[in-house]
Amino acid sequence: MGETLVLETERLQLRYFVPEDAVALEAVLGDPLAMEWYTAPFNREGVATWIKRNRERYEREGHGLWAMILKASRELIGDCGCVMQEVDGKQEMEIAYHVRRDLWGHGYAPEAARACMDYAFKKLGAKRVISMIRPGNRNSIRVAEKNGLTCEKVVFWYGYDHCIYAKQKS
Repeated sequence: MGETLVLETERLQLRYFVPEDAVALEAVLGDPLAMEWYTAPFNREGVATWIKRNRERYEREGHGLWAMILKASRELIGDCGCVMQEVDGKQEMEIAYHVRRDLWGHGYAPEAARACMDYAFKKLGAKRVISMIRPGNRNSIRVAEKNGLTCEKVVFWYGYDHCIYAKQKS
């Protein structure tokens, strides 16, 4: 299981993570501002565990978070993908994303998330998708809303309130 290409958009490729992605991904997951809505930024070991956990998801579920590659430069600029989450005792397909902070505002997160939503509906048979977003995370809320997700409810999940943004298959 190498750098398997999963999705391609106009400007991005989404592919399986490989262990060698840890240095580039640490620029995203290790950034305190980019990870403000997590409990803490990740160190190199945490990033390696993140990659390992997603590679296990590929084997077990056939999907997970994928490396987000900028076509123009071939650099890893974040992640995006489809992850199963348990919310209120029910399995939900979450579309999750992180983009390197110096590239915020360029539309990469909505572009990647839209492709992942299409993948979830068409390839994975999802009837709906969600994004779990902390109430103050305006950037992620904008991404969800740009892609037609609306806030259904707020749940207390892993120690924090999260808005459940959802979209049904059309």
